[in-house]
Amino acid sequence: MYAKKLVFLFVVLCTMTTANSFAQSQDQAVAQAVEKLRKLMIDPDKAGLEAIASDQLSYGHSSGKIEAKAAFVEALTSGASDFKTIDLTEQTITVVDNTALVRHRLTGETLDKGNAAQVKLAVLLVWVKQKGDWKLLARQAVKVQ
Repeated sequence: MYAKKLVFLFVVLCTMTTANSFAQSQDQAVAQAVEKLRKLMIDPDKAGLEAIASDQLSYGHSSGKIEAKAAFVEALTSGASDFKTIDLTEQTITVVDNTALVRHRLTGETLDKGNAAQVKLAVLLVWVKQKGDWKLLARQAVKVQ
């Protein structure tokens, strides 16, 4: 009887450790996707942007403007939306099944249509795992002080 309890306890501990490791690896994979997106927004690459964005992308700007995938990619690759720097802080990641919610503060320098500006935003990103890769499904930003 004692041996059965000991084996049961061992199995439970192994399961908890495996589940915790899986959750941490999921968080790390999402964090890597966020970092890849940050770099692509500074140095846009059409193929890279198209690969990281879901075909159903809904990209919301702090101005209220909403873009689908094609418009999002075009704005960055054409220079209409031009980030010179992007710093992310206060990032949190919550993974539920194949969906990840990422919140962070974004500060950066832009040069949109030749006009230099500083941005300070609170951002919500929604990522979905599609065919083994994390894809950006939605983004919404709001201006903060």
